[in-house]
Amino acid sequence: MPPKDPEVEKLKKELQDAIAKVQEDQKSKADTDMSGACGDLSEAPKVRAMCKRMCKGHINKVNSVHFSGDSRHLVSGSLDGKLIIWDIFTGNKTQVIPLRSAWVMSVAFSPSGNLVASGGMDNQCTVHDINDRDSTGVAKIAREMLGYEGFLSSMRFLDDDNLITGSGDMKVIHWDVKTGKKVHEYFGHSGDVATMSLSSDHSVFATGSVDRTIKVWDLRDPKTCKQTFWGHTSDVNSVYMHPSNMAIASGSEDKTARLWDLRSDQQVCEYKPPTANSGFTCCGMSKSGRYIICGSDDNTIHMWDSLKGSHAGSLQGHENRITSLAVAESGIAFATSSWDMSVRVWAL
Repeated sequence: MPPKDPEVEKLKKELQDAIAKVQEDQKSKADTDMSGACGDLSEAPKVRAMCKRMCKGHINKVNSVHFSGDSRHLVSGSLDGKLIIWDIFTGNKTQVIPLRSAWVMSVAFSPSGNLVASGGMDNQCTVHDINDRDSTGVAKIAREMLGYEGFLSSMRFLDDDNLITGSGDMKVIHWDVKTGKKVHEYFGHSGDVATMSLSSDHSVFATGSVDRTIKVWDLRDPKTCKQTFWGHTSDVNSVYMHPSNMAIASGSEDKTARLWDLRSDQQVCEYKPPTANSGFTCCGMSKSGRYIICGSDDNTIHMWDSLKGSHAGSLQGHENRITSLAVAESGIAFATSSWDMSVRVWAL
């Protein structure tokens, strides 16, 4: 290994000390904490979620999954080089879309259900129109967006005309899908952008990075990052906007999930599993915001009462690392993908 640069190490130490000072200052001014404020609330009932559908069809690791706006259709992307559109009501495939590159890292369904986007180690974003098929019945490519210097790790549609992507070159890009041109580039992370989540009104979004930070951006004023949250001690693998748009849940390689409040500009709760065996790869929240759900490297899905901070149960079923978690817009279910080559749909 190359020797550490003393100047860089000095700057890191100064930054850590500054963050610790800010956090201590916030704690000293707080009149209560989450457990104190929610002390009179009754415990949330134990989650009795169960696997309603096991969708099998991929022949390699499934890296990403995302729901359409109708909460019925689901897209999954796998290292077998295919996207599969699923009807979760029946468990059947409705489309199989072969890709030019098998190295899929992220997929996204547009809210309308007309478009699916995918990308990964090919350093480009490909958008397919699932209603426009060729003579063999395969969805045609509607747009390809190039210009990345790193892998694509995350993407979300604002609507059929606008897409936001995060990548390993530390950039977040807002694209015009119709023209294939960049609307805006967001700079601020000092490491790979690993994850993103949109607010329900699609005006604000959050990103998480291997630089251990979570950043909040406003599409109405894209010039600068609006908030930065520090606290995780390892890569931030997943973020999820609270249904109220006033908080962000996160899951990290440091084996914790956390809740961050945008109004008080700080962490308000930390969640740990009964036995911290591995880091969290993905996270989501129930429609009410009462439960935080995280998938982990140890094949387990963990859930917590977001207000009380107590562990509300865990789900078993996957036989390998859980890679992605998507919550249906209606709140009736969530889906997980895994290296065991399957997609599971869980009823809430």
